Amino acid sequence: MISKLVMATNNANKLREAREILSPLGIEVLSQREAGADCDPDENGATFADNARIKAKAVYDIVHLPVIADDSGLCVDAMDGRPGVHSARYAPKGEECAKLLSEMKDVPAEERTAAFRCTVCYIDEKGEAFMEGSCRGAIGFREAGENGFGYDPVFMVGDRTMAELSAEEKNEISHRGAALRELYRFLKERYGE
Repeated sequence: MISKLVMATNNANKLREAREILSPLGIEVLSQREAGADCDPDENGATFADNARIKAKAVYDIVHLPVIADDSGLCVDAMDGRPGVHSARYAPKGEECAKLLSEMKDVPAEERTAAFRCTVCYIDEKGEAFMEGSCRGAIGFREAGENGFGYDPVFMVGDRTMAELSAEEKNEISHRGAALRELYRFLKERYGE
């Protein structure tokens, strides 16, 4: 088994989620800053996989250690899958939920279905691999909850928003959690543990 890998992010929430899911393998997950990779590649891909690969490759070329990167977003059915790959740039930081709620103000409850989607790219000296995860839900009518980030306060899973779930509950059902569990299985298989 590898002893450490670098996650191509400095986002504390993403790091925490990856560390919690991969910790049973005994792998230390470092942020790109902790690994000395000071880069911010242009995420100009057409898909989540493209953007995940762009980030992973940029960091791998600096650190030459196993690297993971993810790209994810919210795909709203009533908005033809938007904001999708542009989720991070859909609105100014902190205003995403307000803009989404405004754009969907006339959409009835039964047509507010959506999914969080995530693709993780893993790169090491043997090559690259991709894992995907998704979480189906719906867009609520107001923001609720304190535990999430991004679109979590408006993304309903049952009768609660993603931001109303505990970290453990979110890891069980989240799109990133699903992709990271696929990565967990991939690493166990690749390194024969």
